[in-house]
Amino acid sequence: MSSQLSHGASVAIRRFAGWVARGSVGHPVLDGIDYWDELKDSPSQMEICFAVFVNVLELDDQGLPINEKYAERRAATWLYLYCTGELPPGEPGLEPWECALY
Repeated sequence: MSSQLSHGASVAIRRFAGWVARGSVGHPVLDGIDYWDELKDSPSQMEICFAVFVNVLELDDQGLPINEKYAERRAATWLYLYCTGELPPGEPGLEPWECALY
């Protein structure tokens, strides 16, 4: 068993970081929400956003992501909740394991 992150997982995390940085994560869930303004002074909240993505991300036997868009949506759900105090319409609440920092 390898102790390194698979190439597929690394690509998924890098892609997610790009979406977050460009303000396009979770499109269209976060349309109209300036999460950068909310997070700029709270790096620990950004850490939780990434934790949600990585905690939800599932990999197949070859280390390739099998639910990247779902993991992104759950991270966007967390951002929406953090910024508005409410869940996005139609999204279930977040489970404690999704937001855990390990």
